[in-house]
Order: sequence, then C-alpha cells, then structure tokens
Amino acid sequence: MLQGKGLFAKRSIKKGETIFIERPLVSAQFLWNTLYKYKACEYCLRALETAEGNARRLSGIPGLSLPHPELCRVRPEQHQACPQCQVMYCSSECRQAAADQYHQALCLGPSEEDPDHPINKLKDAWRSMHYPPETSSIMLMAKMVAMVKQAKDKAHLQKLFTHFCSRTANEEEEIAHKLLGEQFRGQLALLHSLFTEALYDDRLGRWFVPEGFRSLFALVGTNGQGIGTSSLSQWVHACDALELPAQQREHLDSFIDQLYKDIEKETGDFLNCEGSGLFLLQSSCNHSCIPNAEVSFPDNNFLLHLSALCDINQGEEICISYLDCCQRDRSRHSRHKILRENYLFVCSCPKCVSQMDELDVTSEEEEEEEGVAEGETEGDEMEDEMTDV
Repeated sequence: MLQGKGLFAKRSIKKGETIFIERPLVSAQFLWNTLYKYKACEYCLRALETAEGNARRLSGIPGLSLPHPELCRVRPEQHQACPQCQVMYCSSECRQAAADQYHQALCLGPSEEDPDHPINKLKDAWRSMHYPPETSSIMLMAKMVAMVKQAKDKAHLQKLFTHFCSRTANEEEEIAHKLLGEQFRGQLALLHSLFTEALYDDRLGRWFVPEGFRSLFALVGTNGQGIGTSSLSQWVHACDALELPAQQREHLDSFIDQLYKDIEKETGDFLNCEGSGLFLLQSSCNHSCIPNAEVSFPDNNFLLHLSALCDINQGEEICISYLDCCQRDRSRHSRHKILRENYLFVCSCPKCVSQMDELDVTSEEEEEEEGVAEGETEGDEMEDEMTDV
C-alpha cells in the first residue's frame, strides 16, 4: 500500500498504553447537535449539562435523580458566557483561549440570534444541506479563517493547515457529493457565496475563490475527526469504577441499564455532544481493518487520546480504523465499498490482502447497489511523510 503519511513507534508500546494525547488545531460542535440543546463548551466541547440534567433531558423524566451525584465532574459554577454574545464556556480559561484564538472575529454580539446575520445565514444553509447523523461542520472552516485573521504569524498557521491530506479536483467533488448529496454543485456554490459574505479577508484570498473554497471544504471533510463528549457517560464510567458490595453493585447496574433503555426509547442513539476537529498527529495515522490503536475522548472534552489495542513493536506502524466495530466485521467487499465512498481509497491492510481470494459477498441491500468503483491507493496524491512517536 503506497502511503503518503504514516505514524511509527519509536519504542515498544504495551497494550492499553496511551501513545499520545493531542489537542486539536481547531474544533467545532455540529450545528444540528447545538440546535437540539446538546450544551457544550464552545471552545473545548466539554459537556456543560450535569450528568443528572443530561439524564433527565435524554430520558424525558424530569424528576429523575442519579445515585452518587458526587461522581459528576461538571462544575456549573465555573461556566462563563461571552459578555457580548452569551456563547457558553466551561471555564474562564476556555473563554479566554477562544477570544485569543478566533472568537473576536466570529462573535456576533447582540446579533447572535439574528437570522439575517451573514454567519447565521451560513449556519442555516449548512443545516439545510447536511442532516444528522452529522459528520462535518461549516463552522470548522469559519474558525480556520477566524484563527488566521487573529493570528500574529498568519503564514505559520496557514502552513500548519497545509499539513493535512489534500485531494485532486475530482476527489474534492466526490467529498462534496458525499457531504451534500446530489445537488452538491449548486449547494457548494451557495455555501461559497455565504462564506465569502460572512468572512472574506483579502489576506486569505485563495480560500475564497471557488477552487480554494472547494479544497478547504474537502480538507475538512477528509481530515475531520469526530469528537463526542458526555457528562452522563463519564458518570457511568465513574460508577463502574466504584468498589461496592455485591448487592449495591447489582442495584446500581440495574438502575443504569434501565436508564439507557429509557433514553433509547425517548432519544434514540443521539446521546453525546458531537463535533469534529483537525488533529495534526492523529491525521497522520493510516487505516487498517485490524488496527493496533484506537481514538477516545475520556476527559469529556476535545483532548484526543490514542491508545494501543495490542503490543506495538519499535518501528511498527501505528494504525487506527476508519470503520466502526460492526463495519470491520463485514466482508472485504463491503469494507472496501465504505472506505471508497467515504475516504476515497482502496485498503490493502494485512486483513484485506489475506481475503483477496474471497468472493465479493455483501448483504442483500448492498447487492442492489452499484459495485465498488476502482479506487486509488491510499495517499497517492500526498507527498511522502512519516512521523515517529
């Protein structure tokens, strides 16, 4: 498999070990997620609801009380709003960091709820094109522009953004098609027009011409890593770690099981504050259908933890999976179809190579669809780049 990027172990790494913790260059909560009252820190995406408040909203049971409330780590007394637009942060540190990095350029002040403000028009247009389950956000691009506008060293920041995987013009169109649907060309043109009206800066001219905007759109669509945070999930993990007598443990586990049943009935699968971010190191990880590392967000914020799923030898490549557990268990043909449609490459990891002689077996639904198009090998268009960690 020809690869443009790669992450390699400089030393032996043990199973379960944290390989690195990384802060995103930029991140943003998804817009439908925000609209549906999933309250997260505008800067670090930390869930702002208490575990109990979160459980009450998701279950639709307003009088619900959680046992062991002391295990909830949310501290509402530390939350702060932007004095101008009232956007919420989990702490004064996050409010200040946002102001220093991008929020001065994006703050709507008293126009925060004004539907005619150019930034709100851009958000509404995006929501009308990209429905849940969300995978990206136009506000990730808006924050990139705002960060460069506010940066002292604008050239350095722009250079950092060029480290992410780039695409050919045809691939950029495929990504836009995937994110926006059949009418993607007209929708991309509308987004470009609204984006320019809201954020234009002549020092960033190349991001505002149609080709540059499409490239920026594809960069975010290709490299954005999903982020999920939940105060309730963090509380459940803390409950799991409690040392309790058997009867109390059984009672607590039963309570949590019933709570999740109530939530599933009321809310379905959408449990977390969700967004995406651009992570320099993580974006260097190639895919494998038998990954040796996985991404998680255990701190209930945007800090990404990459952990070893097995022992990794010095010099060995560190790979994550772009597929979820269920997708990884499907046939080689099915996995290739998903990867080709979403990431525009054909996988040749050891698992795929070992299954090359298998029949192209897919589910009945997939058999009705067109076969997998011949894809390019992962990373063909990128210059060679390897990173040791």
